[in-house]
Amino acid sequence: MTIPADDSRLRSDLTRLLPPPPVDDLPPLRHQALKHRVLNATEARPHRDRARARRFALPVAAGLALTGAFTLAVVTADPVPRGTARPGAHAAAPNAAQVLTRAALAASEASATTVRPDRFVYIESLVGHAGRDAGGGPATMAPAHRRQVWLSADGTREGLLREAGAPDTPLAASGPVEYLDHRGATPRPGALGRPEPSVTDPTHTFVSALPTDPGALLDLVYAQTRPAGRAADPHQRAFDAIGTLLAETWAPPRVTAALYEAAARIPDTVVLPYATDAAGREGVAVARTAHGEQTQWIFDRATFAFLGERTVLTRATSAGPAGTLLGTTAVLAKGAAARPGDLPAG
Repeated sequence: MTIPADDSRLRSDLTRLLPPPPVDDLPPLRHQALKHRVLNATEARPHRDRARARRFALPVAAGLALTGAFTLAVVTADPVPRGTARPGAHAAAPNAAQVLTRAALAASEASATTVRPDRFVYIESLVGHAGRDAGGGPATMAPAHRRQVWLSADGTREGLLREAGAPDTPLAASGPVEYLDHRGATPRPGALGRPEPSVTDPTHTFVSALPTDPGALLDLVYAQTRPAGRAADPHQRAFDAIGTLLAETWAPPRVTAALYEAAARIPDTVVLPYATDAAGREGVAVARTAHGEQTQWIFDRATFAFLGERTVLTRATSAGPAGTLLGTTAVLAKGAAARPGDLPAG
């Protein structure tokens, strides 16, 4: 049927009979963010935390709302690969809080990490550290080597450290014991022969019970890494402690996500667009500098998985000129093993 060009009313009536145009589904990252926020919606956040989150977030398309009438917000800035032109004059590189937020979202989607108290957490990595001879002189970086460690999940069994080119080293066990906080108190379990687990001396059992609220978790980290002298940087000590927990423990997904969100609140962190771990994997890094040394956390550019760390000099010292590499690591595998020396299934 031919419709006269001037019959606008008939055209309008026919248009209303057509189905509405299709609407694209949410991009995977925004769908991931929505799921992450729903899972954590029941956790109370202080007003200042909400204000900070809004400052580091961009609004999603209108119409997306969660129960309780708060609007979802998520960062969408992507690091620009080397040699790639930016899509627009106003495109901006992500800041440290944005990178850590995306790492938190990715961590929250990981598989659960359940390890029985009588089992061992297995971590395999490549590590390299600079050394100096007895007479001083500049630091010399040794080639990275393979490192395997088996850590008792509850801290009561002897673990094992295995490094290429060195004999196996048993990791001291600590026997179970019960503590009384005061006369008449209910006994609480602990370990004999080692201090109480902490963020600087963790067990898997301890890490699994860490707060999943980023503010409470960061308060705990600051409290347990408080420096003894005024010259120490409390923010760097907290940053280093969280980095060790990320690299040297196998935390549950929600704890890992909270560690990233807590780190996003530490001041003076920056983004390095390109950094390489000990295995040669290139990614984007979040870094912080204190006392002339910069600690870098390296993340996969696509998945935002934690790859490893680097430490470099930012100013000339007796160890070498600025840019001297002092240490590098690459996390290769994590899992649960039945006994020291066994590899995780799969």
